Amino acid sequence: MNRSSFAPLLAAGIGFLLAFTAPTTPRKLIADKAKSVMTYTMRHPMHTWDGVSHDVQSVLVYNDLIDRIEAVAVAAKIASFDSQNANRDSHTIEVIEGLKYPRVTFTSTRIDQAGDKLNIRGNLSFHGVTKPVIIDGIRADKGDWLVATGEFPVKMSEYNVERPSLMMVPTEESFILKFSLVYSKAAVQNQ
Repeated sequence: MNRSSFAPLLAAGIGFLLAFTAPTTPRKLIADKAKSVMTYTMRHPMHTWDGVSHDVQSVLVYNDLIDRIEAVAVAAKIASFDSQNANRDSHTIEVIEGLKYPRVTFTSTRIDQAGDKLNIRGNLSFHGVTKPVIIDGIRADKGDWLVATGEFPVKMSEYNVERPSLMMVPTEESFILKFSLVYSKAAVQNQ
């Protein structure tokens, strides 16, 4: 076989292989619970405190071809937040009816990404009420890790939550919910 007849056969073979190769699809990345955290910050005229949860579950749909986050879902148990004060944590679970509504969840409906900036639209479910929210976040790639961070206010009255009070003085109407979610891009999690 001479060289001039080999080139068309090689091209046809490569074309055949490419025609039957499955396209790369977006894949699911699971948040690393040991590295991920969700925090609420509550303010009262007498003091400010944080409640921290390391028991955060999240799955993210990541598209390697376009280097984009396509969707995300996050959930945390209300009882998993620790403010370093057992009485306050107990009262929080009581006030927000943590036994009746044991989780706070977020599911994205749209994610826009410009560089490392994220604009995440979705639905927050808290205290049995689901409301649309918009979250501004930051994406950072650190080796094989994808880290998404951000924060947004949660207005308690919109979720039918009575504001906690101390000495008959209520907390501020809104608290801040912050997150740092860490996903391994090296772990293969296909759909």
